[in-house]
Amino acid sequence: MDSYKKTILQLLEGSGIEINGSNTWDMQVHNEKLYQRILRSGSLGLGEAYIEGWWDCDELEEFFFRAFRADLQERITNNFTTYFQIAKASILNLQTKIKSVEVAKIHYDAGNDLYRSMLDKWMMYSCAYWENASTLDDAQEHKLDLICRKLKLSPGLRVLDIGCGWGGLAKYAAEKYDVSVTGITISSEQAKLAIENCHDLPVDIRIQDYRDMHEKFDRIVSVGMFEHVGYKNYDKFMTAVSGLLEDEGIFLLHTIGGNEPVKNTDPWINKYIFPNSMIPSAEQICKAMAGKFKIEDWHNFGRHYYLTIMAWLQNFERNWPQLNKKYNAQFYRMWKFYLCSSAATFRARKNNLWQIVFSKENSLADYASVR
Repeated sequence: MDSYKKTILQLLEGSGIEINGSNTWDMQVHNEKLYQRILRSGSLGLGEAYIEGWWDCDELEEFFFRAFRADLQERITNNFTTYFQIAKASILNLQTKIKSVEVAKIHYDAGNDLYRSMLDKWMMYSCAYWENASTLDDAQEHKLDLICRKLKLSPGLRVLDIGCGWGGLAKYAAEKYDVSVTGITISSEQAKLAIENCHDLPVDIRIQDYRDMHEKFDRIVSVGMFEHVGYKNYDKFMTAVSGLLEDEGIFLLHTIGGNEPVKNTDPWINKYIFPNSMIPSAEQICKAMAGKFKIEDWHNFGRHYYLTIMAWLQNFERNWPQLNKKYNAQFYRMWKFYLCSSAATFRARKNNLWQIVFSKENSLADYASVR
């Protein structure tokens, strides 16, 4: 047995994962160079090797869950790829106006057909709310209504949706609560479909960066976008939102949250899925909002994201026979790796899903929390 394989076997001890074992979550290795590749490149090597067919696993999400519970990612991060990523994020602002567009081109512009086949009828690419829901459509509609109730929407209010995606929230709020909505995105494909979905409603969809907004709104909401802001811009984001919000307004932030502050993202996720993304911590959010907002409510329902992503995976796999006319087998493996690893982070409680309600620091308005 070579030293690389021996090291990997030692790292796997206690995780319940075996090499070429009989359990559905065990790694089935097809290329013996895999061990060296993992030790040299960490998660990037593991993910690229999976895309290239060097290894397989029948229950990929279960494999990741066990790996995260055993903290394997922490034990295999001492490699050049990770150090380079951390150094780059520390020196550079990876989420400038120019750099932030990269994620739109690589991920959000990947094809509306892909997202239509995977998401719900509202095209919500963020965590659903599964209380009293048994289907993805119902869970996402519950999330939309939860957000609107937390925002205390009423007819005639002006709402800004930062990172509006395909316009699902804007459409729902305008239809159900009789408000006017301005939605901004940096994805041309998202904007095109959002305009189509909201064409007969008081909704204005724009391709625009939040840093270029100079209007006033009664309510501001941002769902699944803060993960792309970057730690160097958290304060700028909160300052911008504060400037756009009326004095007695309400701001709701819906974001994935990490247990510890970070300055970089996973190298594989950064290269293949969300370039320049970063999951904020509670400490980073609180530091950025200081002097601008006060917290009215903080709601954590991270377990719902596990259910949401597994529903996306089920839809993706069910619709793959149609999608594979446009996307190749390597894309299938990449996307499955992404969904399974992401779902496992929530199941293992490495990541959370937060909805945080803010009011401006000097606001005197009373706020009653909503669940």
